[in-house]
Amino acid sequence: MNRAIVGVGSNIDPHLHISRTKDILESEQHMLKESTFVTTPPIGFSQQPDFMNGAFLIETELGIDDFKTYLHNVENRLGRVRTENKNGPRTIDLDIIVWNGEVVNNDYYEREFVRKAVSEILP
Repeated sequence: MNRAIVGVGSNIDPHLHISRTKDILESEQHMLKESTFVTTPPIGFSQQPDFMNGAFLIETELGIDDFKTYLHNVENRLGRVRTENKNGPRTIDLDIIVWNGEVVNNDYYEREFVRKAVSEILP
C-alpha cells in the first residue's frame, strides 16, 4: 500500500468541487486524513478569484504513475478545463506532494500553504 499527500486547490465554486473531490476519493481510495483548507491569492495570474487550498492523505494500491493518471481523471470528471494559461482558474487541481514519505513536488518548497498542509497531516 502506498501513501500520498495530495495537494487540493480550487477557485471555481471551491466548496462544491473540494467536497465532490473528497466524496470521490473516499469512495474509490482510502482517505486517512484531511488538512485545514485556507484561502490563498492566485499565483502567476492575478486576474481571477482566490483559491481554497489544502491536502488529503490517501492510501492507494496504485503506483505513483497510475495514481497521477487517476487524479488527472478525477479532475476531468469534475469539469477541469485545461487552457494555455497553466495558472488560470480551475474547478479542481490535484497534485501529489508527498509519496511514501518523500517530497515529490516543488510546490512543497515554493509555497508556504503547501508546507503547512503537509505538516498538519504529517507533523
